[in-house]
Amino acid sequence: MASLIGYYSLIIGFSISFLIIFFSIKNLSKSKLDNKIIFSVFFQFFFVSLSFLGLVQSFITSDFSNETVFNHSHTTVPTFYKISGAWGNHEGSLLLWLLVLTLFIFLFLLRSNDQPKKYRIFTLLFQQIIIVGFFVFLIKTSSPFNYIFPIPKEGLGLNPILQDPALAIHPPILYLGYVGSSIIFSSALAAVVTNYISSSWARHIKKWILTSWIFLTLGILLGSIWAYYELGWGGFWFWDPVENVSLMPWLALITLLHCTLVLEKKQILTSWVVILSIATFTLSMCGTFLVRSGILNSVHTFANDPERGLFILIFLFILVFLSIFIFLFFYKSEKTTTNSFFWLSKETSILINNWFMMYFLSVVLIGTTYPIFLEVLSSEKISVGPPFYNKLIIPFLVPFLLAMAIGPKLKWIKSELENKLNLILFLIISLLLSTFIIRNLDINFLINTILVTSAFYLFLITLKDFFSKKFKNLSQNLAHFGFSLLILSILFNNFLSTEIITNLKINETYEDGALKINFEGIEQKNEQNFKAIIGKFVIEHNGGQTDIMQPELRIYNQPNIITSEADIKTTLYKDKFMTMNSVQNQEYFNIRYQVKPFMIWIWLSTFLISLSGMIGFFKKRYEN
Repeated sequence: MASLIGYYSLIIGFSISFLIIFFSIKNLSKSKLDNKIIFSVFFQFFFVSLSFLGLVQSFITSDFSNETVFNHSHTTVPTFYKISGAWGNHEGSLLLWLLVLTLFIFLFLLRSNDQPKKYRIFTLLFQQIIIVGFFVFLIKTSSPFNYIFPIPKEGLGLNPILQDPALAIHPPILYLGYVGSSIIFSSALAAVVTNYISSSWARHIKKWILTSWIFLTLGILLGSIWAYYELGWGGFWFWDPVENVSLMPWLALITLLHCTLVLEKKQILTSWVVILSIATFTLSMCGTFLVRSGILNSVHTFANDPERGLFILIFLFILVFLSIFIFLFFYKSEKTTTNSFFWLSKETSILINNWFMMYFLSVVLIGTTYPIFLEVLSSEKISVGPPFYNKLIIPFLVPFLLAMAIGPKLKWIKSELENKLNLILFLIISLLLSTFIIRNLDINFLINTILVTSAFYLFLITLKDFFSKKFKNLSQNLAHFGFSLLILSILFNNFLSTEIITNLKINETYEDGALKINFEGIEQKNEQNFKAIIGKFVIEHNGGQTDIMQPELRIYNQPNIITSEADIKTTLYKDKFMTMNSVQNQEYFNIRYQVKPFMIWIWLSTFLISLSGMIGFFKKRYEN
């Protein structure tokens, strides 16, 4: 019954789209927004919500007459993961996308009463084009309500790596970031059509940019934490293509946010704002295409169906060509004297920031898409990993960090560097501190000293601003401080991490001079839908410190898969990380023991960055 309600609610929501488009076009000639439009948008959101709740209810009750439930659930799966299983698959995740799309346009109409009527209607029309596209995609190729007969008694089960709290909430938060960019896209096209690219529009759309960026940051953070402890590799970022797909709109949103801040002050960078608004949503849609087309081999991919990928690709091309057509034929650039600005000003620093961000974005885009095009053209498979990104990004990270430190010191329109002595003094302190640290590490001296110096410089400058400016520009300072802390944490994590990989039998000991790993035994436990084999390891460090580590192997009943669960001991300074895996047809277990310094600071710094966005969201106006 829940599946039936869900299906017909989806059809009704789809039908309402055409009513909304009809009412909107009819209302263009009137002076006031018709209440029928707002009520129609609400009912569309209501019926899509009802459809989504129908799918969730089908998962909770293990209704295996529903094909999606059969493919992605089992009666022994805990209720929490039954619920999260509703969006832990291709069909359910698309329904969640649609739910957020309809929610955001409804909120947009409620929150934009002070905006011009024609601008609101055109934003609604462009958003409905996207919504109709997703409705057609869901109903034609990816319906979450397909019926199975005869009804199976059991389902195929939920992928074990999805049965995790962080990954259960990671997709909805990430989708809020992705789908938020659709409002930015629709709003920018509407503003171009109605010639409304202005300071008041910038103030209005900035809230949506911040909303999208905050959720995308938190979504990436949760995904990174999940990958760290669940995949058992001990890392937080692997330059996986789907990780990169989430990073690209994040970089575009940062650039767009800075451009919007300039547009609030002065009628310049208007073309940047429009192009970045289009690019951000395009990059989000590219992520949807890559995940669902089957052309990527990743732990993140949902589907391997060329028909679905082709539909998204065609839909993406339609949206891109529509936006290019509107930009070319409706965009009116402001040819006034305000387009020029002094070389030493906050506007210039933001423009420099834009070029750096676009370079980083280009590197990630090329590294992600080049293997795909190469395979299509020559059938040659390659993978682009960390060395590629490190070589191209790290050299440009140094001037970027220095520019982040100096840029906020500049004034709008025209500026002179104030407190030059302080800036030079902090640079010298950063250089001396970095030289002292790097000289005591067995790593490349020159490049790492320069890199750490630039990160320390931004860190010290922003730390000083917290005390000297008394919470003025708190959002900006916190974002820059969080970013400097993130870079420093990543650098020292990379410099100081250690790893031991060995094979051990029960009651055997590994010793390398710095520590001993004693494999004392295993214990078995039966849980609701898996059996756990828990190892007990006693780690003896030089100096007498002892740790007990208990990594697990989990044998799931449906699907019959073995996963490795890490045991992690976290302190403010470092993480101690251990996994074990069985060696086929052997009495040995493969043991991986890692010491990962400053891991918690990577998570905290990323949270500080997202917190800066939240503070910026609730500010009434941008502070000088």
